[in-house]
Formats: sequence, structure tokens, C-alpha cells
Amino acid sequence: MARKLGGRKTTVILGLVGLLCTVLGAVMIFVVPQLIRNQIFQNIKIDPSSLAYGMWKEIPIPFYMSVYLFNVVNPEEVLKGEKPYIEERGPYVYREYRQKRNITFNDNDTVSFLEYRSFEFQPEMSQGLETDYIVMPNILVLASSVMMENKPMSMKVLMSLSFSMFGQRAFINRTVGDILWGYQDPLINLLNKYFPNMLPFKDKFGLFSELNNSHSGVFTVFTGVEDFSKIHLVDKWNGKSKLNFWNSDQCNMINGTSGQMWAPFMTPEYNLEFYSPEACRSLNFDYEKSGEFKGIPTYRFVAPNTLFANGSVYPPNEGFCPCLESGIQNMSSCQSSAPLFLSHPHFYNADPDLVESVIGLHPNKDQHSLFLDVHPVTGIPMNVSVKLQLSLYTKAVSGIGQTGKIKTVVLPLIWFEERGAMEGQTLDVFYNRLVLIPKLIQYVQYVLNALGCLFIVITLILIIKNQETFFLFWSSNKKVSKKSEAIQSYSESLMTSAPNGTVLQEARL
Repeated sequence: MARKLGGRKTTVILGLVGLLCTVLGAVMIFVVPQLIRNQIFQNIKIDPSSLAYGMWKEIPIPFYMSVYLFNVVNPEEVLKGEKPYIEERGPYVYREYRQKRNITFNDNDTVSFLEYRSFEFQPEMSQGLETDYIVMPNILVLASSVMMENKPMSMKVLMSLSFSMFGQRAFINRTVGDILWGYQDPLINLLNKYFPNMLPFKDKFGLFSELNNSHSGVFTVFTGVEDFSKIHLVDKWNGKSKLNFWNSDQCNMINGTSGQMWAPFMTPEYNLEFYSPEACRSLNFDYEKSGEFKGIPTYRFVAPNTLFANGSVYPPNEGFCPCLESGIQNMSSCQSSAPLFLSHPHFYNADPDLVESVIGLHPNKDQHSLFLDVHPVTGIPMNVSVKLQLSLYTKAVSGIGQTGKIKTVVLPLIWFEERGAMEGQTLDVFYNRLVLIPKLIQYVQYVLNALGCLFIVITLILIIKNQETFFLFWSSNKKVSKKSEAIQSYSESLMTSAPNGTVLQEARL
């Protein structure tokens, strides 16, 4: 009897535990996603109390800028009208440091800041030194010549004489350090002295002379504290909500973020955008595929084929014109009218005529395309590689002897890659708090549901088994009682005296 009661007690306990696990697991299915969302919201908003604030304020992951310069092998022949022959030199690698300063939280759920950048040469990671000499187009001469093409002949001749007076030629032979970070030039000093607003640079002339130890303007972005749907989106840049560089409202729009974080809970349909002051425009990227970076799920976003397409190929880009061949963007309107063009390295994804007009270019998707690997749940980039090329539009200009017989060509000057990947302690903290813990919570709900179902099944089996045992016991007792009643009835009949006239039969052994 005690054993029977113990079995029933066990069955009841298993049933209750199974029911409890199932209910708890079912509740977690609805509650856990909201808990995870709240956890993500709390950790990635731009607020000093959030986990991502330190990462946002000063990027903790190592960022590198790799620079490749195009050395002109045949400058004298180019002046005679031959096709330019260039060879790629580099990379010259620089450690890039970024830090936000003058952080000011505003009343409209936005924060304003300046992001300063500095660069430190890494000789051990480079293929060459900053003291290497490179033959490159003299931007000051060739760009000025194109800009003066439609001016009166007298002005062009005067410019040519000025170039001769200061020893300026169509090509220069300078060190990598000079080309990138600037060098003193008598003509530049003269122009800055008497025409202080004529040139966009001061003191030194170099491709990145205004980039080191400087910022790229005042960004004002939404914090997401009050309205999470706008988190990280740019509200204004330098106090402006739209640009005035281009010829259409669409091209002048400031879309997306400042390029460091994006909204969480992405889907493959998400259109990733950010505003780049260096490109003077917003850049958009499309989802390519899902992947994984050191155990963290990612979405890879890449540049669409139409990013630098001209207006005839992609009508929305008409506002960036006047255009040349498709695949290069005219930067003159935001670069003091200098005939500079932005593109993918080696004119990847551009009109083949651009590649064929220069000897030494070899466009390749693996080497020259750009990508961003972003954790879709948080919108934080895990691994990025942004590659861009700067080219100069050159041609012979009548009246300016320094340009000789140069053929009309878009001549590559330089291409660079900015890359960074999360690693070390930053990666560990990110993985544990924003990936591992939410994943464990999800596993707990699965385990609870599985255990609940298991215990309920076991309980049902025990109930069925107990019912069968009870039925057999009841059937057995019923047969025994019927047999006992028959024996008792027969015994009573023997004990009862026989009626008169009845002869008792002798039992035979």
C-alpha cells in the first residue's frame, strides 16, 4: 500500500514539475525577446551609462590606413602624348587613432561632437618607407591648367610663366611623406601670402596635409535615448541638414549615420548608409550575405555597382555631374573646383575605357572592393574595409607649356584602404554581454520547454501504467472472490442434512 502511494506521489510531482517547466518556457518565449531588446537598447544608445558609449567615444579597436601610390614610369613620354605607364607602390601603413571631443548633449535627443584623427606610420607593416621617392603628377600645375582652360589666353600664358619662374613642372619626384603630409613650396607660399583664400590648404601642400591631427566637421547625431528609431542617424553636419555641393536635392541629402554604428535588429533588406565628409556625400551599401566573425554572426554589406555610376547609367546620380565615364565621381564641386575624381581602386566596377587608357591597372574584386561586416542584432561593425581611389583629370591646355601634349586621361594618383576589426578584450566584452548572454537565455527557454514536455510524457506513461496495474489487480480479486463463494456454497451443502429418502453416495478414493 505504501509503495502504491509513493508511486502516485512521484507521478504527481513529475506532472507538476513538467507543467511548471512548460509554462515557464512558454512565458519566456514571449518575455525573452523583449528582455533582449531592452538589453540591446540600454547598451548601444549614446549615453554615458551604456556599454557602447566608450566604444563610440574613442574607437578601441586598432584601425589602419594602408596607402598605395601610383608611380609614373614614363613622365617624359606622357608629355609627348603617349599613354601613361604607372606602377603601384606600397602599402604604406598608418595606425589611425580616432577620438571624439567637444561632446555636447542637446535638448532634442541629439549629441554634437568633433572627431579628431591622427596617424602614425607603421614601418614593420609597410612595403617601403616614407622616404621612398615617387614620380607623380604635379597637382598644382595640372589641376590649375584644366581649371584655366576656358580663361583668356593672356591669363594662361601668365600662369605658364609663373610656373616656369618657380620651377614647376607637370610631374614631381617627391618622397611619400611629402606627397601625403605636405611640403613647402615657394609658389604656394606666394599665393597664400597675396591671395589668402585662393587655395584650400595652408602652409604645406599634400594629399592628406589637412587630415592629420584634425577633424572632419561638427556632427550632430541622434542618441536614441528618447526615440530609438533614429539612433545614430545624422541630424546635421556643420550645422546643415543638407549639402550644397551637388545639383539635385537627392544628392545633397545627408543620409544614414556618421559611419561607426547603425540601428540594431537589421534584416537583409536593410539599406546601410553613412555620410562621408571626405566623399562630400552619403554612401549606401547593400546586403550581400550572412557570415560569422570570430563566433559572432554578421551581415556583409558591399557597395552597389551604381555607387559611382554616372547619370546616364544610373539616373539618380545625375546630380553628381558633370560626369565623364561611368564609375568615377566628379569631386570638383567640393574640392575648390580641382578636377579630382573618386572611384574604386584601379577603376574597379568602372567603364573599361578608364582602365585601358592607362597601362598598369588590374581591377580585382577581392583586392579592390569594399565591405562592412556588421553584427545585425546591435548594428556594431565587427570587420570593415573601405577602399577608395583619388584620380586627376589631365589634358594638354593651350597656352600652358608645362602640359605639353598630354592626352586627355583620368590619371590615378593614390588609393587607400581604411580597415579595422574588433579584437582582444573589447571583443570578449562585446561577445559575453551582447551575444553569449542573450544566446544562453534563449537556450534556457528551449531546455525548459524540452524538460516540461519530457516530464509530462513520463507522467502520462506512469498514469497509463498505474491504470493497467489497477485493472489487473481488480480483475484478479474478482476471480478469487467468485471461487471462494463457490467453495463456501459447496461446503454448506455438505453440512446440510439430506432430505428423507435420499441415499448418500459413498465417496470413492
